[in-house]
Order: sequence, then structure tokens, then C-alpha cells
Amino acid sequence: MKCNEIRELLPDLAAGITAAGSDVNDHLRDCADCGATLADFRKTMALLDEWQAPEPSAYFDTRLKARLREESVKAPSGWLVWLRRPALAVSLAVALVAGLTFYIERPPRPGPPVAVLPGTAVSDLQVLDNNHLVSDSDPDSAASLLDDLQVQQDVGANP
Repeated sequence: MKCNEIRELLPDLAAGITAAGSDVNDHLRDCADCGATLADFRKTMALLDEWQAPEPSAYFDTRLKARLREESVKAPSGWLVWLRRPALAVSLAVALVAGLTFYIERPPRPGPPVAVLPGTAVSDLQVLDNNHLVSDSDPDSAASLLDDLQVQQDVGANP
């Protein structure tokens, strides 16, 4: 085995989570660096097992509560503090809604007339629109027009 593979297994071997195979034991006996690293891991694990967390002081809770009271009494600061004042927040909301309403409801301004050259696709579409050949408001007439065109094509195809 390579040293990189063994180094990945060392924390688990030191903690006793995984059992070492014969090839791992052979490598640890042959490689002094990996053996020393495993010994260091085992020493660290032993120290961590002996360590005990210190107890907090008896006045910790009292000082924490006093500090929280001090912070809650302080005047809030920042650029969003004005939102906590209801009158200002409501007036800002009304102004925002009114502004959006007037902006959205504004009719579009008519622009200058656009010159359309005769014989172009745009002029042909305008002629069709002005003649009301096919109207969106009367789907029955559009359907009957399409049926008439289909009948004419069928008659022309079958002599």
C-alpha cells in the first residue's frame, strides 16, 4: 500500500473505529513515517479522552441576562430603522402603490406616422387588415373562407 492510502486510514485506526488489515500492518512496520504518525494520533486521542470541559462560572447566566437587557434597551440604529415607525411605513407604501398605478395606467403616446412602401409585406398586411378579409372577431367567417379555399383546391386538383 502507498503512504497516501494509509494516511487516510490513520485517524480511524488511532480511534479504533476500523481494524487494520495485514497489508496495513506490514506497511506500518516498514514505513517509519506512517508508524510515527499513527503513534502521534494515538497520543492525541488519549489526551482528548482525558480532557474535561471547564465548568462555566456561577455568575455567567446573570451576566448574560444583564447584557441582553442592556442591548434591548439601546436605541436601534441603521438605515432600516424608519421601517419600524408605522406611520412612515404606511405612507411610503401608499406612495409606492400610487406611483406604480399612475405609471402603469398611463396611455402610450402616439408617435409620428410611419411611411410604408407599397408592395412590401407590411403594406400587404395593412391592406388585408383594412379590407377585413379575415377577422378575429368573426371566427365563423374565417372558417367558411378557409373551407371555400379548400373546396376550390380540391376542384382544381380533380378534373
